[in-house]
Amino acid sequence: MDSLINSAGRALSVGDPLAALKRIALRDDAPALALRGVAMAQLGDLPRARELLRRAARAFGKNEQISRARCIVAEAEIAFVSRDLNQSLRLLGPAQATLKRLGDRVNAAHAGYLDARQHLLIGRLDEAERMIRELDADALPPASRVGFELVAAGVAIRRVRASDARASLERAAHYASETAIPALGVEVDRAMRAFSAPAGRLISNHEEREIGLAEVEALLATDALIVDACRNVISRRETPVSLATRPVLLALVRALAEAWPEDASRETLLERAFRARQSDDSHRARLRVEIARLRKEIELLADVVATKDGFMLIPHGADKVAVLAPPADSDHAEVLALLADGEAWSSSALALALGVSSRTVLRALDKLAETGRVESFGRGRACRWMAPQVPGFPTSLLLPASTIAG
Repeated sequence: MDSLINSAGRALSVGDPLAALKRIALRDDAPALALRGVAMAQLGDLPRARELLRRAARAFGKNEQISRARCIVAEAEIAFVSRDLNQSLRLLGPAQATLKRLGDRVNAAHAGYLDARQHLLIGRLDEAERMIRELDADALPPASRVGFELVAAGVAIRRVRASDARASLERAAHYASETAIPALGVEVDRAMRAFSAPAGRLISNHEEREIGLAEVEALLATDALIVDACRNVISRRETPVSLATRPVLLALVRALAEAWPEDASRETLLERAFRARQSDDSHRARLRVEIARLRKEIELLADVVATKDGFMLIPHGADKVAVLAPPADSDHAEVLALLADGEAWSSSALALALGVSSRTVLRALDKLAETGRVESFGRGRACRWMAPQVPGFPTSLLLPASTIAG
């Protein structure tokens, strides 16, 4: 490459896109197009950046497979930032394989870290953790190493491993200081604030208080019977029972756990599970059916017995019952948690991240828009959704993706 291309590349590596454009703004050769695309991405003009990178990929000849693959990785990163997750996931795998096969360790590792970051975002923790573990992290430059450590921290947070998360965040801060790129420092600071924010609310014995991730980790290691309303499971140590697809049962067991060691009245259970303000024979019959289903689901952990006024939770081998609730209860909390990252999301990307249908997400977005908690711009496939302010949801990492009610 010539001196101008080299100089523009160095400017981009330290986060100075304007300096890079001064050197290559009028050039249309393939390397210049690629660098102009990266510069426009850093400036926030993502559609223009994607167009330039595609032109660059076409301009590189068939014998320049590494350069073409690098353009594809850059385009995939733009698609990820634009929350075009299907496109980004489709592009990254083949490009990473090409870079690895041709010996480009740095960009192959960068593509792998981006892939792991996407899988973390959509809640595929096993895949994200495997990718992080297998990645050639030593090949990453400091700027990419920041992102790698943030993904590792994100995995540790969702796995409720506080010490691992803190160590990864400290390494991310170290690498960010080495790069001297302000945007990376801001991203690390945001992640650290999210880590320090309350991870949930502990409700036990009719008392409620906010707790951090380390306290959540300590709670999960006790013999307490825990109704985890963040991850939609009921568990005791290493015995989890998922209720992610049974929202009525989750609402019932949470109401019973919040009332423990006393019973929960039938009226309370009907209101919490069915939103029934007045009970009739059909409601009471439905409650009996759902209680029977709940008994069967949690029989290894607890029993549910009838009392004069309602039902009581009886844990097996546990002397404490606790509810771990999200930092703030809200309808469609999972959608708000994802939108809290400040990016503009399409409904299809939200559906992919939450593992539900686009129609379910659109219903949730419409209800949130009615109360002004989200807003949209664009039309059709170009429509994007953002949350102007989402108090109580500092990051999606603290509220793992799960099925939302339709």
